[in-house]
Amino acid sequence: MTTPQKPRPLRLVALLRVSTVGQVDGYGLDAQERDVRKWARAAGHRIVKVCTDDAISGKAGDDERPGLADALQLVADHQADGILAPNLDRVARQLTQQEAILSVVWARGGRVFTADRGEHLPDDDDDPMRTFVRQVMGAAAQLERGLIVKRLKGGRRTKGEQGGYAYGAPAFGQKAVDGDLVDDDAELEVKALAEQWKAEGVSVRAICQRLNEAGHRSKRGGLWHPTTVARLLDPGARESARQQAARARAAAKERVELARADKVLGRLA
Repeated sequence: MTTPQKPRPLRLVALLRVSTVGQVDGYGLDAQERDVRKWARAAGHRIVKVCTDDAISGKAGDDERPGLADALQLVADHQADGILAPNLDRVARQLTQQEAILSVVWARGGRVFTADRGEHLPDDDDDPMRTFVRQVMGAAAQLERGLIVKRLKGGRRTKGEQGGYAYGAPAFGQKAVDGDLVDDDAELEVKALAEQWKAEGVSVRAICQRLNEAGHRSKRGGLWHPTTVARLLDPGARESARQQAARARAAAKERVELARADKVLGRLA
């Protein structure tokens, strides 16, 4: 009777990630590494390298995540047989990026494992449910994270509407103390001085020059500029600048997302 041969141990790259130093869910790098090593030992596989993305968002592309880029390169160079992550969320938070990264690994002949679910098999035309289940679970996880973010933003917005300090830099003349906005007397004196000069008919540019010559510093401790003086003296200008900055951030985010998708998909070429 022939004894069945044991499958050869695989060489796996452990891929770990935390978004911030104080990981919100408490699942830090040490705990992640402990889980993947435990799984590898139980499955009889060998971890050849641990690749870490520390304090990097799961939305970041592989070019912005050195740990992920290193892991993908090891698979492409056939120095590893696949990647092993604690869960798919640590591979990437967004479903589209997650799917693209899995496709890259599979296209290079690699395999994908997670400590919570074992191997994630490549898509198979004869088994469409495999793809469906994986993507539905990924979409559900993405929805859960989105709802958490929405609740956090809603809480901050409500606090701000009630006069509390929510987030961001307080306006000149205020400061955050123990989560609340309070007056900053030193800054209020500078603001009063600038308002007095404005009432006397002094131009914004001249007020800017006077503040700098007197050694008064802006909110961030730097020199005053005409735009920052205008925002100081005109709440409408401050709100307009805030809206303009928000639009610029949204446009920049869209450009970054498109660039990330192009770079990840470019690995399939």
